[in-house]
Amino acid sequence: MKQNRIVQSLVVAAGLHVASMALAADTPKPAAPSAAEKAMWDKMTQAGKPGDAHKKLEPLVGKFTVKSKSWMDPAKPPEESTGTSERKWIMGGRYIEEHFQGTYGGQPFTGMGLQGYDNVTKKYFGSWIDSGSTGMTLARGAMSGNTIKYQGTMSDPMSDKEVPYTMTTTITGNDSHKLEMWGPGPGGKDMKWMELVYTRAK
Repeated sequence: MKQNRIVQSLVVAAGLHVASMALAADTPKPAAPSAAEKAMWDKMTQAGKPGDAHKKLEPLVGKFTVKSKSWMDPAKPPEESTGTSERKWIMGGRYIEEHFQGTYGGQPFTGMGLQGYDNVTKKYFGSWIDSGSTGMTLARGAMSGNTIKYQGTMSDPMSDKEVPYTMTTTITGNDSHKLEMWGPGPGGKDMKWMELVYTRAK
């Protein structure tokens, strides 16, 4: 009885093997990509590779102490506070992720940002969310020398609409950089909103 079962098992296994070989023989092989498809794939691959423009953001990566000034009224002294920022490369050096902790208006404040460089549009970009709002700010810009100048929009609770703003990031060295923002103030005239000085933590 045991020998019969072994023989039956061998017969079944052999049958399955033959059936799988026949099925494989009947399955058509995928066609080789056309020249147009290969060119499209190569272009997408190149667009997805981080390059020299990304490397220029390297001084922004790490742990920093942050001294900030913010203005509600240009005629009055700014509110000053301190905080910390930690940035790291993600997704194989394609984007920088930032986590910020500090205070604003005397209250705890946290923020999170992403920034990078788009090989297709040839623009730097940034996005930001924080504990002081429910919207997201978005900006795109270009680098000249050691300064990236962005143009973006953000939700303004005073006017109940999105408003434009300008932001610059000036890389003053491997261990320090400065971020400044300008936008509509009282009466709609542009004013300086914020200034943040980042110093690498030792």
